[in-house]
Amino acid sequence: MNEAYKAYEEHGKIKVLRAEEEWQRAGAYSVRIQGMNRQYHISLREEFDAHDGDASRYIVLLDDEYPVASCRFYRLSDSRVMLGRVVVLPEYQGRGLGARLVTEAEKWISDLGFHTVEIESRTEATGFYERLGYAAIDNQLVQSGTFECVRMEKKLD
Repeated sequence: MNEAYKAYEEHGKIKVLRAEEEWQRAGAYSVRIQGMNRQYHISLREEFDAHDGDASRYIVLLDDEYPVASCRFYRLSDSRVMLGRVVVLPEYQGRGLGARLVTEAEKWISDLGFHTVEIESRTEATGFYERLGYAAIDNQLVQSGTFECVRMEKKLD
């Protein structure tokens, strides 16, 4: 069996992929283009930045091999990572995939030896992250692209 496919985990119909190769990251990029570029009219130049590429890790959720949700994370320090670009395609929202995506990313982050996850949450999504155990670092809003965000963090076990 190909090593890349060992990263899949069956969970009903949705599979989890720890995308480490370029062809796998293409799935994450596909979701981001559909979910952010098309839905929010964010240009490709704004959506893709210096944190995309080999230094970042990506989780992709697949429905029958079709990418439907993704996120990325990258190292901030020896113990801390930044989680972001959490996107679930509109037709898949409301099915718990966002929580599954973040939970799967946290598992991988923990496997890699990191202890703290930071995220810049859009203001309207802070309740979602609070339900997953994240807390605001401070109450100041930060501008992340076209969105106003709140910096949040979660300590992993």
